Amino acid sequence: MSAEPTGAASAPATTEPAGPPDQFMQIAQLRFAATRPGKDAARAELLELIKKRQMAPFYAAVCEDARIGWKVDEALLAAMQAANAEALAKLDARVAECEEKEGETEIRESYLARTEHYVYIGNKEAALTAIEETFTKTVAMGLKLDLVLMKLRVGLFFDDLRLVKKEVERAKGLLEQGGDWERRNRLKVYEALFLLRTRDLKKASALLLDSIATFTATELLPYNTFIMYGVAASVVALPRAEMKPKVIDAPEILQVIEEIPHAGGLVNGLYNCQYRELFASLVGIVATLQDDRYLSPHVPYYYREVRVLAYTQFLESYMSVSLASMAVTFGVRPAFLDSDLAAFISGGRLSCSIDKVNGIVTSTRPDTKNAQYQATIKQGDLLLNRVQKLSRVINI
Repeated sequence: MSAEPTGAASAPATTEPAGPPDQFMQIAQLRFAATRPGKDAARAELLELIKKRQMAPFYAAVCEDARIGWKVDEALLAAMQAANAEALAKLDARVAECEEKEGETEIRESYLARTEHYVYIGNKEAALTAIEETFTKTVAMGLKLDLVLMKLRVGLFFDDLRLVKKEVERAKGLLEQGGDWERRNRLKVYEALFLLRTRDLKKASALLLDSIATFTATELLPYNTFIMYGVAASVVALPRAEMKPKVIDAPEILQVIEEIPHAGGLVNGLYNCQYRELFASLVGIVATLQDDRYLSPHVPYYYREVRVLAYTQFLESYMSVSLASMAVTFGVRPAFLDSDLAAFISGGRLSCSIDKVNGIVTSTRPDTKNAQYQATIKQGDLLLNRVQKLSRVINI
């Protein structure tokens, strides 16, 4: 069912883009949630925030998304555009006044205020241009880094991954020239979100866990969501030996993990070999991730990888086990387990076989030493071929 806005609901006369744009990233999450079926509450909340912030450019862009199903309310759009133009005229006048009468600090602040206005109303192109204009008026390295982080927020808001990747590298270059630890640690969180979005869970996990004790990037996401990302990524990224010191026993995680549904059962279930708890928590965490704008595209991959990890870990302790017994351990039906194992076996993800007649799962772990020997021989052949090719070139 569409949530079509009706009526020209009036909005405040002016916007107030003071400091970091409040609720900015929350709006991006709401926009994603609004695209999912049955999320009328998210659509309503999104519309209220758009009206509150007079986000005329963003409203127009959202109305173009057929998944949300809004039709443009021309009266509402015109009212917001008028409010935006009025606020921008004042900001432009302040920029002109500062350039004529004030010093460098006042000029930069006037440019920054105009930049924040564009970010506040969700005008992507104007915001990116204004950030670069403000950058040219900025001398202090810390303030330059703040502008790059603002640009990263705009990139993440609009899911512009090329822009985010480019600006992460730019920020790293600026940090090499000089930067404080607080901005360095905030950048780690920005990069981690980019890596989550591009499914590099191993690097994302390392950055998230490294930032737990110094987390200050509240402009990006709430702390509990940050911890949820760290725990979820670590389950598939960390070796089991590292799980306990880095995740399970981490005091910062212990303080809030009970507030995050299914996170504790997920990590503890895998580490403590409590597979029934693990699978129940996995279903719950997957439902949460499906509504998350960063991880939703990777839910099938994540769901598959955690199951492979659990099956592999369980089978390492057995030469053979009955299918019925294993199904009880995992809290699933034997028919489901049979089908799931068969799919992973045929895909080369599990080293085991199923005796369907007797209902037995038998481990077929490869001989590690033999595998290493074969790999060495193969690499040696490749090296000899390259040496021969090189010798022919030299002889010529």
